[in-house]
Amino acid sequence: MTRAITAGLDGTEESLAALDWAAREAVRRGLPLRVLHAWHHAEKLAGADHDTQRGWAEEGVAQAVRQVAERHPKLTVSVEVVEEDAAPALGRAARDAEMLALGSRGHGPVVGFLLGSVGRQVIAEATRPVVLVRAGDRPALEAAGREVVVGQHGDAEDSAAALRFAFETAAARGATVRAVRAWTLPPVFAYSPGSLRLLDEAGGLEPYEKQALADALRPWRERFPGVPVAEQVEMGSAGQVLLSLVGRAQLMVVGRRARRTAVGARIGSVAHGVLHHADCPVAVVPHD
Repeated sequence: MTRAITAGLDGTEESLAALDWAAREAVRRGLPLRVLHAWHHAEKLAGADHDTQRGWAEEGVAQAVRQVAERHPKLTVSVEVVEEDAAPALGRAARDAEMLALGSRGHGPVVGFLLGSVGRQVIAEATRPVVLVRAGDRPALEAAGREVVVGQHGDAEDSAAALRFAFETAAARGATVRAVRAWTLPPVFAYSPGSLRLLDEAGGLEPYEKQALADALRPWRERFPGVPVAEQVEMGSAGQVLLSLVGRAQLMVVGRRARRTAVGARIGSVAHGVLHHADCPVAVVPHD
């Protein structure tokens, strides 16, 4: 089954930017585009009954889709306008999509389709990648030598999904992947005899981290031999290291492992920090 790239549209400038981003990505990957709009009947809107309000919603979506079709005449586009809450609509769309593109605003919580806990819930529970795009996203940056920057951590399996997404995206764009592994000094008491032996064999902490990154990248280098790769190992917190590279990124890719708490699903601190402060599009990729 061919999965579409889905864009959540709510009429805001941010969601229109996400729609444009999704259309360009669909063209590059040869995939169809699906546009989803969720709306609610406003009882207190004077002079506008249910059918009138639905007509406004459908016309607003149709206008945005017409503009996309004019820019990408060969792109296959489908539209779904649903009368329901945003969270279940987006959750269903994310399950069925190759990826879900949504608008985000400013250096703060994701808004537009995503409001507070709804946004965190969608990102934390999505089983497919979710890409957040800010208003003012410029297509020219995708062809200006900027890189697809991806965070790698743990062993090869821990970051496999994020690395796969980064390499697939870079291959479609003719871009370089910059794979980043951040590390910090662990407390001495955390060392086990086994870990000490591995570090000794690697020649120390930094060589060990470089080898771990190289090992994680090896299968993706082999699968995508035409994609240039830059490897970067840097001491520091993962979030800070990744954010220091935003100026050279056309897309930032971070993995996430959802964590359930008494107040609902939460994403990891690295994904949370990058989402709130990066001014380029950010792809949050769930672990396999």
